[in-house]
Amino acid sequence: MAADTRNPVTGRPFTPTVRTAPPGHRAAPAPVPLPDATGPRDAVTRLHAHGCWYPSADPDGAQAAFICDRGGSPQLWAGPVDGEEVRLLDATPDPVTEVSWSPDGRWIAYTTAPGGGEHTRVLCVRPDGTGRRILAGADPATSAYLGCWAHDGTAVAVTLSAPATRGHGTRRPGSPDLAGRDTGALLPGAATDDGGPGTAARGTSAAALAPPIGRAGGGLSSYLVDPDGLMSPVLLATETNAATLRVCDLSPDGSLALLRRGPRGRREAVLRRLDDATTLSTLPVADGDPWIGRFSPDGRTLWLRSDADREYAALFALVLDADGVPCGRTVVAEREGSGLELLSLGHDGRTAVLTWNVQGASELELVETFPARPVPDTSGPARSVPLPHEVVTRIVPAGAGRLLLALSGSRRRPGVWWAHEGVSLLRTPWSARDEDTVPPGRPPVRPVPVRPVARDGLLLSGWYHRAPGRAPSEPAPCVLHLHGGPEEQERPVFNPLYHELIGRGLDVFAPDVRGSGGHGRSFVDADLGAGRFAALDDVADCAAHLVGAGLADPTRLAVMGHSYGGYLTFASLVWHPDLFRTGVAVCGMSDLLTFFAGTEPWIAESAAHKYGDPGSDQALLRALSPMNRIDALRVPVLAVHGEHDTNVPTAESEQFVRAARERGIPAELLLLRDEGHEFRRADNRRLFRRAAADWMERHLGGL
Repeated sequence: MAADTRNPVTGRPFTPTVRTAPPGHRAAPAPVPLPDATGPRDAVTRLHAHGCWYPSADPDGAQAAFICDRGGSPQLWAGPVDGEEVRLLDATPDPVTEVSWSPDGRWIAYTTAPGGGEHTRVLCVRPDGTGRRILAGADPATSAYLGCWAHDGTAVAVTLSAPATRGHGTRRPGSPDLAGRDTGALLPGAATDDGGPGTAARGTSAAALAPPIGRAGGGLSSYLVDPDGLMSPVLLATETNAATLRVCDLSPDGSLALLRRGPRGRREAVLRRLDDATTLSTLPVADGDPWIGRFSPDGRTLWLRSDADREYAALFALVLDADGVPCGRTVVAEREGSGLELLSLGHDGRTAVLTWNVQGASELELVETFPARPVPDTSGPARSVPLPHEVVTRIVPAGAGRLLLALSGSRRRPGVWWAHEGVSLLRTPWSARDEDTVPPGRPPVRPVPVRPVARDGLLLSGWYHRAPGRAPSEPAPCVLHLHGGPEEQERPVFNPLYHELIGRGLDVFAPDVRGSGGHGRSFVDADLGAGRFAALDDVADCAAHLVGAGLADPTRLAVMGHSYGGYLTFASLVWHPDLFRTGVAVCGMSDLLTFFAGTEPWIAESAAHKYGDPGSDQALLRALSPMNRIDALRVPVLAVHGEHDTNVPTAESEQFVRAARERGIPAELLLLRDEGHEFRRADNRRLFRRAAADWMERHLGGL
């Protein structure tokens, strides 16, 4: 079909060709109207110790939409940045994960996880709470992800996954089997009386929502969707067997798109021309924040956070010719030994806001950029912005000369701060106050850095949390807590779990073993394939360092972790059976082959690069699987899992607990209702923390 002269969605003078997705990909999403959200519109403060995060500002920066768990679950809220009156925009129980206010101020788009699980959908709502509708992901057999807005605010990008087929991920009730037959109690498009999660609104066409037959490997397709539902969706990109696909930015004239795609450890930025779907450039980008770059206001420069040919990510400027083809690439800002973690552009499109990861803490800089054709944009001197807390998690423009920052720290829960001209930072009145972080009487502990050395000489790192009241020279019962990813990084922020454990008289050491982010590309890749055996040794080497330094009691050590950290926990208990007295594995993999068979297709695609290919590397995956060494287990183990986890299916915990019991080893499984891979509801998080601390105290003892 010939290209029109105007975009049918945005109305701009450049039109991407409207293409049909290949067989097996999800059909273009159609907005599904929903009843206005029920529940109170004013602030609900059942939880004083709440957090606020992921802010997004309206066009003039006077109002902010954000995620807050003051009602017990992460929900969508909005309010003035300088006032206390906030309003709840969606009172449904589905946790909110991302928020984005449209550039024209008319809509707020956001992502939710129905039932707390791993399948997500994209919705939009007007700033007054009316007009709520599902833009993509109404079918529970698919997932939808939020992308950027068109610059005029008339359309938002969404990415939609193809349904998984049998043997490749978990097929939900109501999704089609291989013959396309519906296997659930509801026909596609039907609604329950209560309009529960995963159902369509009454009056919605069944034909419009009926899912196609899925492909074994899945697939991802990105569209521009009109939230008003007046224009047909426009297909932007499609990827078969994809791990990730996100539309990060569109050029001001709508002719170019910046995409982020690829599995963990192999992410890349893709510059694509939309009228003919031509890929103009690809460049490796670091893992971490998905919002990797932005176009300049004139569309002639692409600013990019990339680690191409580098150990640490830096700020790149790509100069584009009149056809959008890169004709120059320059590193504009870099730091020795530190990576660029967050990149944003100010309201003027010229002020680059940079957040550097400096050994786990954040440093914020503002850099003015200036056009200097025909060479890439140059930049002025960097201006540092002092921060009241250790870590920045998100930065967004909030009107002329202003920013909204989401901050975390070792002595507070996440909060949103307002920066004016990069000079002064003021906390938004609705963010949790520091004194509300924990009940009075026991302030949070500020962790100290510790640098163990692995047996092969690799320098590791971590943060040690010392229980108050203990003499510095007194060896303590200690819990090693291992983060997920593996590419996540331990940061000096307040962790309610650590606070609970410390309150029981237990020290906590949270290390970054090899494979963790924040320490350069070589460190991230050091655990690939058979390198994972060395990561298992890192856990034991961290414990040995703590004992040798006189911090930990060698007879009272425990190991604990979430996701990949849960895998390391299972593995450490059977690789080092005499080192730990107990372990708590949270949403961990116990058998890498059964994990690949049961997880979501896009997760399997991404994980294969890190762990090994389930087809060609079966021997390696079997050798790395804790279940393969279950006979070595000697100590009690507690497994914790969310019942709706399809990232790491619950069977991974169940089979390890069952095998332990068959061998006479005490083992328990705590299954959390209405949770997925992340525990988002306050009551479940509290239950988990108390159960884990009770278990550790029982097996290690406290003070």
